[in-house]
Amino acid sequence: MEPSLWAVLGGVVAVMRVLGFVAAGYALLTARTSQGAIAWSLSLVMAPELMLPIYLIFGERKFHGYVDARREGSLPLQKLAAEVGEKYVPAVKAQFQPGEVDHSVLEKLARMPFTGQNNGRLLVDGEATFDAILAGIAAAREYVLVQFFIIKDDGLGRALQASLIQKACEGVRIHVLYDAIGSHTLPSAYVAALLEAGIEVEAFRGRSRGKGRIFQLNFRNHRKIVVVDGHTAYVGGHNVGDEYLGKNPVLGHWRDTHVELRGPAALGAQLAFMEDWYWMTQKVPPLQWKPEIAVTPGQRVLALPSGPADELDTCELLFTELIQTARQRIWIVSPYFVPDQTVVSALQLAALRGVDVRIMLPEEADHKLVYLAKFTYLEETLPYGIRVFSYQPGFLHQKVVLVDDDLAAVGTANLDNRSFRLNFEITLLFADRNFAGEVAAMLATDFSHCREMSMAEIEQRPIWFKVASKIARLLSPIL
Repeated sequence: MEPSLWAVLGGVVAVMRVLGFVAAGYALLTARTSQGAIAWSLSLVMAPELMLPIYLIFGERKFHGYVDARREGSLPLQKLAAEVGEKYVPAVKAQFQPGEVDHSVLEKLARMPFTGQNNGRLLVDGEATFDAILAGIAAAREYVLVQFFIIKDDGLGRALQASLIQKACEGVRIHVLYDAIGSHTLPSAYVAALLEAGIEVEAFRGRSRGKGRIFQLNFRNHRKIVVVDGHTAYVGGHNVGDEYLGKNPVLGHWRDTHVELRGPAALGAQLAFMEDWYWMTQKVPPLQWKPEIAVTPGQRVLALPSGPADELDTCELLFTELIQTARQRIWIVSPYFVPDQTVVSALQLAALRGVDVRIMLPEEADHKLVYLAKFTYLEETLPYGIRVFSYQPGFLHQKVVLVDDDLAAVGTANLDNRSFRLNFEITLLFADRNFAGEVAAMLATDFSHCREMSMAEIEQRPIWFKVASKIARLLSPIL
């Protein structure tokens, strides 16, 4: 090898060493836990050539640029949010009677109060969900906001595309936002057809017109939101793809839940969409912000967005608060079970104080590492009275929480670290006994299609499986 080439390689190694030390110092200052700080700093110092690229992608805790944008109070979006909160929300703020559960913590996390006079409707599985969404789009008069983590160019994707193009031709304004990584298979021709019809389309990325960082690849916008004319919102677990209609030959039946929400709380979903839209475009299109009262008022609803731009770990705190609030039961349904120690401890404490703690998970796996990691967490739940059920008929993808008899949550957040800290999510919370009763009946049906798991089946797993599960758990912060 030529001496000059050796010199170049030596220089590269020296630069990587220096950058490794710098990154290690940054990790010490910014890591969320002492264990994380130690792990990152030691690995960056000892093997910077390997670990520096990994740290640049997976090491960041906050979504930079977006955080700064939130702190700039003069931004048009911030002014708009303040106007909505001060001018419109007080008139529809929900009232709670003495003796009812105090939900002020949830309101502080959402930066918005519960509103009354809403009407939410459960949409069970894909056919009901997309029949409702497409009907809502067809009825739009002014505008439609569409946001999904995944949009595919298949039968369902093309049905959505055709519906949006039809409304655009009728003069309705359409804004479409999809996650660039989640929808990485979406062909440019699909987007081009929307743009040609006059529809505004953006892909959510780590950078936005000079803001953010190019290496923010580990963050995802996992929200699924459709808003029609500011008065109706659709939020839940479904993305846009034929598998969400149960047409995946491997996973088969796809069990998922969405909500159709009419009323003032729909503005909370609209605000969440606009914050993401503003991040990518630096524009705030004219929208309807005056609350529309539901035809059958009464439901108290809160739209709670969360994500890596929050000062707090909002999604983790949401789950922790729901678990701590429970006095009779806490039923949690999620496709993934990779929580952190705070949530595990909250579940253990709830079971120890006599709460009926149940977790429903899918029998089938769509992500092998997440599937393996969950077994290590079962060892920390099953022995303490926490009951875990495995859904049998197909793949379970819904994200639903039921607390006692009067609080239910439906949204996009999973019971895992990715939703807690790395994903932008949104959850609709219903402080309404009738709606909670409907959720309880729905979940009771789901539980009837489950088998209850036990420690015996975990203990009987072969040693290679147990080792693989432990290794998968090491990756839990980024799964």
